[in-house]
Order: sequence, then structure tokens, then C-alpha cells
Amino acid sequence: MNIDDYILQHIDPEPEYLTRLNRETWIRMLNPIMCSGHLQGRVLSMLCKMIQPVHALELGTFTGYSALCIAESLPENGELDTIESDDELEEFILRNFEKTSFEDKINLLIGNALDIIPTLDKTYDLVFIDADKREYEAYYEAVLPKIRQGGFILADNTLWSGKVVEKVHQNDQQTLGILRFNELIATDNRVEKVILPLRDGLTLIRKK
Repeated sequence: MNIDDYILQHIDPEPEYLTRLNRETWIRMLNPIMCSGHLQGRVLSMLCKMIQPVHALELGTFTGYSALCIAESLPENGELDTIESDDELEEFILRNFEKTSFEDKINLLIGNALDIIPTLDKTYDLVFIDADKREYEAYYEAVLPKIRQGGFILADNTLWSGKVVEKVHQNDQQTLGILRFNELIATDNRVEKVILPLRDGLTLIRKK
């Protein structure tokens, strides 16, 4: 048994609807590794229970796994806006939301996040960033004014398979985007921050 299997055997199981969604993602999608999965999903759910957001925002829905992990932990009056750029995923996402009791808490928005964010007239308690790595800096600057003081940003993939400590090719825009984002966060005195070496790296950011 490896350490990952040991961890999964000693944490809460994922709900059945997430097991089904994860399986369908791996069967039907070209890049199923983008699905959050059991461990990260339970971490997201736990963090949401700790932060207790009423208004949450997600950038990068993919097939909806992480959105459901957030939605399951929202209070009765809680609401999640989740933005996905790939309109071909819309039907798949909505169908999976409809199979749960959280459908009414989730607003799926299809389009470019940088175009949609300025139109959102809300103050958020929590933002989860898991979209185009090349745009992480821009996402961050777009959402920070919309987060309440003491609110949180969770940024996924910030260790990027260890590429952040390797020599980077100048045409590797995804890695360069993550590196720029990490440097920005490290020196930004508007926020507190910590990187967790969970899965592919998860940065917790708290707005002062």
C-alpha cells in the first residue's frame, strides 16, 4: 500500500454522486486528471465548512466535481457561482448537478472568466481558482476587490507537478503563468498566504 491509498482509506469517503461523476469524467473526458478527486474534494469540503462562505465563486468548473464539493458545504442560504469557458461541457455539467440536492445552490456561467467577473455584483467570502494557468495573475487581480475582508482565495495547481522548481522553457506558458502568480502572491502585502503540498499544490490566501 502506498501513502496515497493509506490516506484515502483513513478519510471520509466521497459521496456516491461524486464517485459516479469522477468515473464518468475519466471515461468521457480527454484530460480527466483535471478532476479534483477524492482527497482534494474532501479538503475543499472541509475548508468550506471552516470558512462558512455564503457567497462563493469558482473559476474553472470542468465537469463539476469541485463545484459540488463546495456546494455541499454551503449553508442553507449559500450560493456558488462557477465559471467554465468550454461551452461543450455545459450539458454534462448541468446533468450532473441535477443528480444532486445542490442544484439550486449552483449558478453555472459559461464564458471567459475575465469577461464575466466584472459583471458579478456580489461580495464573495470564498473564491476557488482552478482555470487557465496562464491567466492566474489576472484572475487574482479581478477577484480580489470582490472578496470581503477576511475572505479567502484557494488557488489550485500552484506547484504544477514540481515544474516550479525546474528549468522552464520559454514556450511553456502554463508553468510561466504559475510562476508569475506565485511570485505575485509571495510579495503581496494585501493578503496572508500559505502553500499546501496537496496533490498538485493548493495555495490558501486570506485577504487582510
